[in-house]
Amino acid sequence: MSREILLLVDALAHEKNVPKGVIFNALEFALASATKKRFTDEADVRVEINHENGEYKSFRRWLVVLDEELDNLASQISLADAKLRYPEIEVGDFIEEPLDSVEFGRIGAQAAKQVILQKVREAEREQILEDFLARDEHLVTGAIKRMEKGSAVIEVGRIEAILPRDKMIPKENLRVGDRVRAYLSRVERTGRGPQLILSRIAPEFLIRLFELEVPEIEEGLLEIKSAARDPGLRSKIAVKSNDQRLDPVGTCVGMRGSRVQAVTGELAGERVDIVLWSMEPAQFVINAMSPAEVLSIVVDEDVHSMDVVVAEDQLAQAIGRNGQNVRLASELTGWTLNILTEDEAAKKHEEEYSGMRRLFVEKLDVDEEVADILVQEGFGSLEEVAYVPMAEMIEIEAFDEDTVNELRKRARAALLTEAIAKEEKSAEISENLLNMEGMDEVTAHTLAENGVGSMEDLADLAVDDLIGLTNMDVERAKQLIMTARAPWFA
Repeated sequence: MSREILLLVDALAHEKNVPKGVIFNALEFALASATKKRFTDEADVRVEINHENGEYKSFRRWLVVLDEELDNLASQISLADAKLRYPEIEVGDFIEEPLDSVEFGRIGAQAAKQVILQKVREAEREQILEDFLARDEHLVTGAIKRMEKGSAVIEVGRIEAILPRDKMIPKENLRVGDRVRAYLSRVERTGRGPQLILSRIAPEFLIRLFELEVPEIEEGLLEIKSAARDPGLRSKIAVKSNDQRLDPVGTCVGMRGSRVQAVTGELAGERVDIVLWSMEPAQFVINAMSPAEVLSIVVDEDVHSMDVVVAEDQLAQAIGRNGQNVRLASELTGWTLNILTEDEAAKKHEEEYSGMRRLFVEKLDVDEEVADILVQEGFGSLEEVAYVPMAEMIEIEAFDEDTVNELRKRARAALLTEAIAKEEKSAEISENLLNMEGMDEVTAHTLAENGVGSMEDLADLAVDDLIGLTNMDVERAKQLIMTARAPWFA
């Protein structure tokens, strides 16, 4: 029988073009499955075949687990019992006992063959997938083989891929036999083997289509920096030229719009705006807001947002239908964009100006004239007044050296007062908050600094409020609030 095994392994390895090791593993699995039938319980059986001479041995084995995790006596043994026999054994090790091996000829050749062929098919699929992935082909083309619950099963060469219903372009009507292009978004490992998951709505799909239609991208003369989509309706891409002689937008549009039309046709009529990328964030946003015209932009780097000011008659176009234009521009540039009319921008500026003026008047104990000068010179916080280099402040025409020194001194004193008050507030933490289950000292101090100094205060918070104050995850926030509210139900 040993010779039969070696002949079978040689034949299958040659026929299926898979390594002999895969066939040996499949055969060991088949022999183990046949051996298990001797037992009425769920025994764990291992078969080991000698790859040189074809001889094989069978073993029944038990996995060593912690005493409290023991739930299957047929294939597990507690650590305590295992150590009685093997003192050095650890959790995760196996105890094995030899079994009489079944005769290869008695297994039921057909059943064994089915098991072996199944394993070989899995190995074949894995090999085909590895070869496919090695080619780095993210844009794939194939014919729809069948529809399953709204999703399309697509034949890509010798591989089956899935295009889920929610990854299809909305209102797209795909049918069996249609040839479609899609983007390979991920590979899922399932019980049926590796599964390719495709998408026709990913921004990467748009990028790959342009790479296909615009050879200058592959040549490195053009570069697509980012893309944003509202699938089936509208999208934006940002392009950059690496050759000054080349117009990036015109190159992507093509002669009489041929290139962009080819992409639009593949995307079920989705309109594509081609935007010139800029290393200057404000200019990039202005370009991305096209076709709306931008009057001015105010950048807030601290919160990574911009106020985009447009004329009243440009407001609807800037926002777009259902906020589409500004949303795509925001996704394309990576900035949060707030669209304002000139009147709204002026009102906001006045509110911010008044707020800063009140802050300086109150905290620095100066009159409104001095506060106005500070705001007009671009000072936006006490920290800036306290720590901006002396030379820069002396350049302000209305201030002499003594005035600057006094302003810096008052700003630092105000900051120190605030820090002391904050520390005192942080110290006012009740024992029940600090000692409650799930609480740590850092979180307790953070809460106290924000006016939550006791369990009672915490119990009054909503989950979103707690997350906003501490940036903790949702589950922990829920647990802490429920713990704080426990006395309510006692």
